[in-house]
Amino acid sequence: MKIALLGLPQSGKKTLFTLLTGREVPEHRNEGESLEGVAQIRDPRVDVLTEMVQPDKTKYAENKVVLCPDMSEGTGKRDWLDAARRCDLLCLVVRDFVSESVYHPCGSVDAARDRRSLETELLLADLELIEKRLERLAKDKRGGLTAGQQKEEEVLLVCREAVENEKRVSTLGFGEEELAAIRSLNLVTLMPMLWILNVEEERVGAAESAEKDVFLISALIEKEIMGIDDPDEYLAALGLESAGLDRLNAAAYDALGLMSFYTVGKDEVRAWTIRKGSPAPAAGGKIHSDIERGFIRVEVIKYDDLVAAGSEAAAKAQGKALLKGKDYIMEDGDICHFRFNV
Repeated sequence: MKIALLGLPQSGKKTLFTLLTGREVPEHRNEGESLEGVAQIRDPRVDVLTEMVQPDKTKYAENKVVLCPDMSEGTGKRDWLDAARRCDLLCLVVRDFVSESVYHPCGSVDAARDRRSLETELLLADLELIEKRLERLAKDKRGGLTAGQQKEEEVLLVCREAVENEKRVSTLGFGEEELAAIRSLNLVTLMPMLWILNVEEERVGAAESAEKDVFLISALIEKEIMGIDDPDEYLAALGLESAGLDRLNAAAYDALGLMSFYTVGKDEVRAWTIRKGSPAPAAGGKIHSDIERGFIRVEVIKYDDLVAAGSEAAAKAQGKALLKGKDYIMEDGDICHFRFNV
């Protein structure tokens, strides 16, 4: 899954990108250039399983993170959105801290204003695409539209009215047929979205935002945490159970409707990413396409059952290993051994 980091200059998105991926951002980038890195999703369940099994290696689930070019507000140029359209989740970074040493392109810090600016740019970008496509369809009408084009035009007219009224396309409740008709346009207001408020240090330990799609983080504190060998005491002093980067990855997972299952053995303990509601064969296909193609059944032990038993052998002796077929819907934290034949 790909996560797009978007925002105004000096919002903190470059710092977050480096902290998440370990990849430094060049001081001078080409205009319109995006960068891509990989962020490990630190999962305490993987750590527990690793401690229990002592495997040769451990593999966390990963997110691909795309650092998009700086937003160019009010210029009419929206190439900074090109890379974001190819991602699965928009993470819009908004500065909400004051610092005399860090300038703000608008002259002052106002998170509400900056959010409105970003939202407006996203809506205008989609409106531009919708208008161009409707113009193309109007020309094609002379030769007659196909049934698919007629459906596309119908859906786009609904989208245009919504966007003109400052509503995201994602709020329209489209079904699969409508979504299929407009999928090729890659509308950004149809994508899941997470607002990241880069706040001052003293706000990090406070209650989280009441808005479900708003996440608070301090890039400065996260930078300090990265330099501490054992940050638990530091986090506790801030009133936090885990680092913001770990919570951000979890929030991104949730926004995308994802969850993890695990494979456990002496060679490797590994977390795998699947969509919530995935059947067992599709989960096996994440490991190897042959498993999905030749799926027979899967042996499942629930994470809590394995931890309580202390070992896989003990869990099996207690009858906690369950054999499931093709219709089994995977649950978060399942520990799996797949059986297949091709």
